Amino acid sequence: MKKIAIVMGSDSDLPVAEKAAQTLKELEVPFEVHVYSAHRTPDEAAEFAASAREKDFGAIIAFAGKAAHLAGALAARTCLPVIGVPVKSSTLDGIDALLATVQMPAGIPVATVAIDGAVNAALLSCQMLAIEDAALAERLAARRAADARKVLEKDAAISASFRD
Repeated sequence: MKKIAIVMGSDSDLPVAEKAAQTLKELEVPFEVHVYSAHRTPDEAAEFAASAREKDFGAIIAFAGKAAHLAGALAARTCLPVIGVPVKSSTLDGIDALLATVQMPAGIPVATVAIDGAVNAALLSCQMLAIEDAALAERLAARRAADARKVLEKDAAISASFRD
């Protein structure tokens, strides 16, 4: 199975990125976690992205706040799918990171999830891998079914509390 790269622009993104790591663990998907800044370590970030396919990665999840150029900087150096996670880390509540992540020029796509959307980024990366991995597709379907059961259990409990 291909692995997923979790790349943070700063260690301050770790509390959000940990949610993606936990989701990948639950789905039994291998991953690595790195810190590469688009601005402070651009050469290392570029080298990581450029060699990611050869290192058996199937997708990259990039976490960054504020200027949030990491996802785009990585996407510019690889044809692997890159998923940007804007991180709420400034006085603009993550809107700055969202706009920086989602506004990519034609030809350099970055899939972007919600501000602090680590779980969805992990799930999206798994869905990409599951195109070729039936066992992972089954684990994703089981997770969805379990999530649905949880909602229905909450519905039953709340509905019961309002009955005469």
